[in-house]
Amino acid sequence: MPESGKKPVSAFSKKPRSVEVATGSPAVFEAETERAGVKVRWQRAGSDIGASDKYGLAAEGTRHTLTVRDVGSADQGSYAVIAGSSKVKFDLKVLEAGKAEPVPGPAPAPAEAPGALGEALASATEVEGGSPSPEGSSSAAPDGPSVPDDPIGLFVMRPQDGEVTAGGSITFSARVAGASLLKPPVVKWFKGKWVDLSSKVGQHLQLHDSYDRTSKVYLFELHITDAQATFAGGYRCEVSTKDKFDSCNFNLTVHEAIGPGDVDLRSAFRRTSLAGGGRRISDGHEDAGTLDFSSLLRKSSFRTPRLEAPAEEDVWEILRQASPSEYERIAFQHGITDLRGMLKRLKGMRREEKKSTAFQKKLQPAYQVSKGHKIRLTVELADPDTEVKWLKNGQEIQMSGSKYIFESVGAKRTLTISQCSLADDAAYQCVVGSEKCSTELFVKEPPVLITCPLEDQLVMVGQRVEFECEVSEEGAQVKWLKDGVELTREETFKYRFKKDGQRHHLIINEATLEDAGRYALRTSGGQALAELIVQEKKLEVYQSIADLTVGSKDQAVFKCEVSDENVRGVWLKNGKELVPDSRIKVSHIGRVHRLTMDDVTPADEADYSFVPEGFACNLSAKLHFMEVKIDFVPRQEPPKIHLDCPGRVPDTIVVVAGNKLRLDVPISGDPAPTVIWQKTITKGNKVPAGPALDASGDSGASDEWIFDKKLLCETEGR
Repeated sequence: MPESGKKPVSAFSKKPRSVEVATGSPAVFEAETERAGVKVRWQRAGSDIGASDKYGLAAEGTRHTLTVRDVGSADQGSYAVIAGSSKVKFDLKVLEAGKAEPVPGPAPAPAEAPGALGEALASATEVEGGSPSPEGSSSAAPDGPSVPDDPIGLFVMRPQDGEVTAGGSITFSARVAGASLLKPPVVKWFKGKWVDLSSKVGQHLQLHDSYDRTSKVYLFELHITDAQATFAGGYRCEVSTKDKFDSCNFNLTVHEAIGPGDVDLRSAFRRTSLAGGGRRISDGHEDAGTLDFSSLLRKSSFRTPRLEAPAEEDVWEILRQASPSEYERIAFQHGITDLRGMLKRLKGMRREEKKSTAFQKKLQPAYQVSKGHKIRLTVELADPDTEVKWLKNGQEIQMSGSKYIFESVGAKRTLTISQCSLADDAAYQCVVGSEKCSTELFVKEPPVLITCPLEDQLVMVGQRVEFECEVSEEGAQVKWLKDGVELTREETFKYRFKKDGQRHHLIINEATLEDAGRYALRTSGGQALAELIVQEKKLEVYQSIADLTVGSKDQAVFKCEVSDENVRGVWLKNGKELVPDSRIKVSHIGRVHRLTMDDVTPADEADYSFVPEGFACNLSAKLHFMEVKIDFVPRQEPPKIHLDCPGRVPDTIVVVAGNKLRLDVPISGDPAPTVIWQKTITKGNKVPAGPALDASGDSGASDEWIFDKKLLCETEGR
């Protein structure tokens, strides 16, 4: 249970109360804030109210007032005041003038108005199987009941105080706004301070919840049937979300069933005056009015239906009166595990029996008892001294400890079975001589409770979804629902149901967008809800394919990496699907997709693409083929050189000093040869022509040939 310290503090120190006014009268609502200067808004049906001829708004310090002038039937409804994050709702109820104002009559009582209003409020609370409180017993305040405060606006409608007659039924309802909630709110019902009613779900108490997608409002209901005096007291409803919490207290009053001894003789015989549509106006005085014995007959006839308390809900009678199409629903609701066997036994019961001489009162055709409780089977004999035998499925029951107790009181014979289990679910007979009477005992299993609820899930398209819930009983029967529609076994191609002891699983192998919605697991004692949100996949490319340039006979590899390792894809070549063969291979390992081509040829040059399946995505790259050119150089023959010298014997040329020397040597060849001139040293050594730094002008004293005082260069004469 959430800690009380986490509850937000209301911005209001005084909150407006619901009022009831007569037609044509003004209605005034007052509210006080914790501090001055707080902006306060008044609303009706979700729309802000502004100052006008109809509505008057006033603010003085921390006090704020809303006045509704000349109230009419159109003004009846729900109002609200908002300050910051605090919102308080209240109601305006419009009464007709004849009902709101007492008509003058003989001896009017001063305390009449509170009693009359109490009767009106009591009649406004209608409960199933109950009845209004007796006249004069209403404890409502003169100004009407006050609607519980709603400091944070989670409640659209909160449970109100209720009254019920013993044996009747009543329902408390709470509505929670869900437009701004991401997850369903968690609602708990308590009795007193700590008793969690979810652990008390059974025959007399049921918890139900539903969701209206149109208005986006959650409805939570507490059903109490066959009310007992011990059910009276204070109750609490708590609602909590991720960051908000609110609670509401309410009371249940259980009135005892009215019997013959409860009739007030003086009020029964008193003739009352009626005015204003039959409203009693003389109850305020003890001695007012005259005695009228004829009214006793009317009161007796009116009270006769109240003398009989509602009978306990009997599954046998329900099955007898229901149509066969409703058998499965009734069996699930009442915890029947062997419906076929029960119907077979029900059908085999004798409809008509002969009148017995040994039995004054026989057994009922069938009995039902909750598992772990005890049951008493009683017959009444015509002869008090007669001995009886009790049989179970045709076998006589022997005395065994405290399991079976046989009682004999006068003409009554009773068999008490303690701690009933499923083994006690059988046919029983009481035998007196040659006569016998039979009955069927049905042992009802306790309601199956939710011990571990479902959890909301958010998945991507194609992912696996598994809802898991734990219940209180092993092997219990449960129903799975989606958006209020039961998931049948015929849909096993999409849904898979699994049981593991007390755990129940609903598995969706590959989720689609249509699978999103509200899923519920329902048992005989409650249900668990969860929301499934399915989102489309968003594929991320971690590494795209790149352009390649390869040569002949090389290997080309295109590789890409995406975020989902389960995504498959197709490789395309120039927009057409590429079919793998012995030379072209396609691989998919984890998130990496690879295209490998061996012995690349010029025909492989193209645009390649990878397209992931199910996604509007395309990864492209180009393969360039690199062509190698080889120039052919023909083989060349060795060069041919022809030197036409005057003779093999070296010639000596004499020239006068100072003159020029010209030597003509015919040279031919293919290709054209290169000629190098050399001179012969007098000592017999050949020295290449080159610069002489210390050349002398006297040629006879020099070892070099000097012509025109210029040394021959290597390139001259070529």
